[in-house]
Amino acid sequence: MVHLTKLENRSIHILREAYANFKDLGMLWSIGKDSTVLVHLARKAFFGHVPFPLVHIDTHYKIPEMIEYRDNYAKQWRLDMIYGQNVEALNAKKTFPDGNCTRLECCRLLKTEALRATLNGTGARLRLNHETGEYELEKNPTAFTGIIVGVRSDEEGSRSKERYFSPRSQQNDWHVGDQPPEFWNQYKTDFAPGTHVRIHPLLDWTELDLWEYIQREKIPMVSLYFDKGEGKRYRSLGCWPCTQPVESNASTVAEIVEELRSGKFSNIAERSGRDQDKEDGGGLEELRKVGYM
Repeated sequence: MVHLTKLENRSIHILREAYANFKDLGMLWSIGKDSTVLVHLARKAFFGHVPFPLVHIDTHYKIPEMIEYRDNYAKQWRLDMIYGQNVEALNAKKTFPDGNCTRLECCRLLKTEALRATLNGTGARLRLNHETGEYELEKNPTAFTGIIVGVRSDEEGSRSKERYFSPRSQQNDWHVGDQPPEFWNQYKTDFAPGTHVRIHPLLDWTELDLWEYIQREKIPMVSLYFDKGEGKRYRSLGCWPCTQPVESNASTVAEIVEELRSGKFSNIAERSGRDQDKEDGGGLEELRKVGYM
């Protein structure tokens, strides 16, 4: 458990550095295991209170149980919860489920474009009103200058090229070869005006680290991660038309930890259930260059 404590300490240090250096800061919450651990770490870093908004990009095609989980926990933890959507693309039915574009094009419209507009304040943001329990249109939204994201280096090839503090252009574009060096615990947090920065406190964590930490901290997770008697569970969560469960009988956190320790998935990519990753060999990195999560 010393290993987990070291990871926790570094992540909390990065979260506090981000909060100290970025005035308009938010945190992406995909409802998946990574970003849910990140929410838990933020609560620890700031003594039970998350001092910045959580931002969810709702594609309209997320598995319904994810949205129910999001809203229940946002209310329980009194989280400042915001979500954004690409309403124009949804209304025009420019989506893969409607048969009008490829999976990658659908990701670009419903995730990347929605994220860009939500972060820079040009798109509609809906914010949870804890008094009424309903989402309301946010008035006069301002741009986020920093956004905390729960990506890990080991999850997918292009994410291994990230930094803890990774600058994006004003258009949210990512220039992979133009990132600042980071030595030991020295991070560059001072960027030119107009720069948008992604902050990645979980870069060093592995999938096994996450589940061992979830076990240690008793963090509640959406039940989609667990087998419900059908011999299948989700290993990575996304939109229901493009995300498939894996073969697994693990129905508890302890069983998932044992499954990962056994090496059952050692030769199977964590995102193997994401169909959009198979559509184009370099598709995800190209999406990330223009702002994908």
